[in-house]
Amino acid sequence: MRRHGDEPDRVSESEPRKPDIDKAFRDGTAIDRALGRAVHEALQMHKRLGNPVAAWRNGKVVWIPPQQIAVEE
Repeated sequence: MRRHGDEPDRVSESEPRKPDIDKAFRDGTAIDRALGRAVHEALQMHKRLGNPVAAWRNGKVVWIPPQQIAVEE
């Protein structure tokens, strides 16, 4: 039994590995997908709750009413 603060002798095969952050930033694909999912979820939530969202259109910030938020449910 390990005590608090004791380091394991070896890394278990069942323990998840930490992602290579440098590789993730170089490739960018996983980050782009995660950001896309986050935006999609935020738009869905705003629409469901009846809240507008701010967007940049024609060089200006505009408010989009929840009825006009284009997002798949």
